[in-house]
Amino acid sequence: MVESSPEMTKHGQILRYIESLSIGARLSVRKIAQELEVSEGTAYRAIKEAENLGIVSTKGRTGTIRVEKKEVHQMDKLTFAEVVHIVDGEVLGGSGGLHKTLSKFVIGAMELEDMLRYIEPGDLLIVGNRNKAHLRALGQGSAVLITGGFGTGEEVRRMADDLELPIIISTYDTYTVATLINRAIDDHLIKKKIILVEDIIRSDTPVVFLRGTNKIGEMQQIIEDTKHTRFPVVDEHKKPIGIITTKDLIGAQHDQTIDKLMTGNPLTINAKASVSTAGHMMIWEGIELLPVVDANRKMIGVISRKDVMKAMQIIQKQPQNGETFEDQIWAGFEELRNKEGSLYFRGSISAQMTNYAGMVSEGVLTTLMNRAANRTVKENKKGDLILDSSSNFFLHPVHIDRMIEIIPSVFELSRRFCKIEIEIHSEDLLIAKSMITARIINQS
Repeated sequence: MVESSPEMTKHGQILRYIESLSIGARLSVRKIAQELEVSEGTAYRAIKEAENLGIVSTKGRTGTIRVEKKEVHQMDKLTFAEVVHIVDGEVLGGSGGLHKTLSKFVIGAMELEDMLRYIEPGDLLIVGNRNKAHLRALGQGSAVLITGGFGTGEEVRRMADDLELPIIISTYDTYTVATLINRAIDDHLIKKKIILVEDIIRSDTPVVFLRGTNKIGEMQQIIEDTKHTRFPVVDEHKKPIGIITTKDLIGAQHDQTIDKLMTGNPLTINAKASVSTAGHMMIWEGIELLPVVDANRKMIGVISRKDVMKAMQIIQKQPQNGETFEDQIWAGFEELRNKEGSLYFRGSISAQMTNYAGMVSEGVLTTLMNRAANRTVKENKKGDLILDSSSNFFLHPVHIDRMIEIIPSVFELSRRFCKIEIEIHSEDLLIAKSMITARIINQS
């Protein structure tokens, strides 16, 4: 077994060099390769490791910058057992700790002592057949993922079992394993951003509902007791059959039954649906209360428009979210203002935005125009758009690396509705145009 190599030594040297840079300093693969006389491949791998460690940050077209080490956020429910599944792995020892949550992973492509500086309890060390590294990592409270299909010694297995720290092997190489885990982390964070209806149902208070056979007098007493103004109406199987509000009681007789006054066939939503879907339904249909049902349409709770708005605010305040493809496309564009102070956006077409013909994809242009519209609305109101319709026109093809400008013009903007025209220009040529109409979910 080999404990070090020239490649590992260079990797550690690059990390130490990056750590020595001042906060805010820019760095690049080519510059590091030239200054430290290493290959660009080695420089690239070291920069990616530094990014995993939180000492550099790469964003859009701003490049890679030395930053203060990030606070390590616990990944949402990504356990060592899930890692085994992600990398098609096998557990050699420490299976008693598979339920534990992964903190961060460290790639062991450096000298042993350098490696140990970055390992903390709850981490996962990704490394090859380096038996001493396995032992030392376990001793510092880190699980171990061995790449390349290599095994480990009996002493390591026993130690893993004693400490309940998993030893996992995978036939994939280190780069593939790191990529798979990174993708899984992003997926978890993206899912974390998607709040479901079941997450906002109030479990601390019982659901107040009425039966169709209840009389107006009984409803008035419930209104007085609860101070609520609208209620779901259910049948004997607790399936929603209507909604009734205090407005429906105007002119009604005291002994009339609820089923004669309610609005029947109410809209309902499944508990597994997203809050955004609920918001769309409530705004589109102009309703204030949605019964929440299970797979058998039995009511398990209700959500109000206020509940949905509060959840949307929570989404915006989450400190860490995984990046979707849409986020990645939009990250390359900067916000600018013209002489009148109006907002517009500028960026260039990257290779990932093109189609089979080497031109920018029409789907990408549509995404850019929608994001520009959303940002423009947020400039004037605290809210998100729910798209009603858009008419898109693609007038000229755009090649890779062309600089484009996205210019929004607001035609109509009310409390709950907007109409926006978006134009995309490149070198004084109109490339694409869209007329967007949308509803606004207010967050205040």
